[in-house]
Amino acid sequence: MSALISITDLNKSYGSKKVLSGVNLSLKAGQIVGLVGPNGAGKTTCLQAVLGLTDYEGDISVLGHHPRKDRVVMLKDVAYIADVAILPKWLKVSQALSYMNDIHENFDLEKAQAFLAKTNIANNDKVKALSKGMVAQLHLALILAIDAKVLILDEPTLGLDILTRRQFYTHLLEDFYTEDKCIVVTTHQIEEIEHILTDVAFIQQGKIVLAQSTDDIKERFKLVSVTNEQVPQADKLQPLFKNSMMGLTTMLFDSQDKETLQGLGKVTVPSLADVFVGVMNKETC
Repeated sequence: MSALISITDLNKSYGSKKVLSGVNLSLKAGQIVGLVGPNGAGKTTCLQAVLGLTDYEGDISVLGHHPRKDRVVMLKDVAYIADVAILPKWLKVSQALSYMNDIHENFDLEKAQAFLAKTNIANNDKVKALSKGMVAQLHLALILAIDAKVLILDEPTLGLDILTRRQFYTHLLEDFYTEDKCIVVTTHQIEEIEHILTDVAFIQQGKIVLAQSTDDIKERFKLVSVTNEQVPQADKLQPLFKNSMMGLTTMLFDSQDKETLQGLGKVTVPSLADVFVGVMNKETC
């Protein structure tokens, strides 16, 4: 299956500061990819390059198009959500719908209206009168009504309460995602979205340090609860991290034999958040 987004040797600098270094990613239809890293790791800059919002060195193809040279054509099949606060405060809901209907040929006005009908948002409401959660719902309605093949989300739920964040991702799966589309979402709070991800790419200081499917990660990494007596033996296997509490030490291992680990203690599948912490610790050591 050919990639919807192909990134090869992507580099980006601001003056003498290099913010992206040799990034390689291949994203296909059906994937929901988490681009995960700490603040300042290069997540947003990477997405800006993919969207044609900044110049770069390297090669990027989005649906067969060059993001800078073919941006107008490319954006017919690409939707983007950043901070939901970008909607103008004076804008009425009806105006937002009309504007999107006029400028985007793949916008489905009826779909957006049907989505909003399930909320407490009225056509005459202005953005300034809406809560943060309602603004998020409006923004989501506008984007999900675009029949796009690629959806890019840059920290889309930043500043929202936990209930609204969960509703956001539920609607994303129910009202947009199909197996012929690709979703890319950046976050530094992977625990909130790991249940929807098919793949992850961890980025640290502008470099991709891990890019793998979530299924493969579950097979590759193991979390082991080790007694104090077994810690010296377990340390020889070079855990990515360890955390001691109440007489037990929890250790994360990469690509170690499961039977060997079972001899040290209880073996469980780590969360993506655990793997992220372990990989980041390894990269900064």
